[in-house]
Amino acid sequence: GIGKQIQSDYKQTSSIDMEFVLMAVGRTSIGYVNEGIAEYSSRLKHYIPFSIQEIKDVKGGSGAAPERQKQLEGEAILSKINTSDMLVLLDERGREYTSMQFAAYLEKLQVCGRKRIVFLIGGPYGFSDKVYERADAKISLSKMTFNHEMVRLFFVEQIYRGMTILRGEPYHH
Repeated sequence: GIGKQIQSDYKQTSSIDMEFVLMAVGRTSIGYVNEGIAEYSSRLKHYIPFSIQEIKDVKGGSGAAPERQKQLEGEAILSKINTSDMLVLLDERGREYTSMQFAAYLEKLQVCGRKRIVFLIGGPYGFSDKVYERADAKISLSKMTFNHEMVRLFFVEQIYRGMTILRGEPYHH
């Protein structure tokens, strides 16, 4: 099946000189979510270089207008994106994958020739037009809306799951 094909292809291409980065607007303040993110991030580092970067969220005193907040966050995001980076937005209008399909997608990203793959979680109002214009791809975790802190945990776990699928390890059932 597809799982065996993914595993055999992955074993041929697994010495890759690149990094996955999860970039997110704002901090994670929920303790158990931070613990989960730390756990899966630590596990992931056995497979690929992986890091998380937080972009300071915009607080406009009594609350910046949503469009202005998106614009300011977008400028902060784009200042941290290199021209050579592949930028993948986690966006409700993005493509949805099963875990097996996502593993295959991760494998393609690893051999796409880019040094850094940046997965981006936006602020509460989403992404600015300029961020959408810069994006190379959009993926969605679900049609449901999740708390942005939970999305980080779910997404790091899915990258870990994808890596175990590619290695043929028993984590994914």
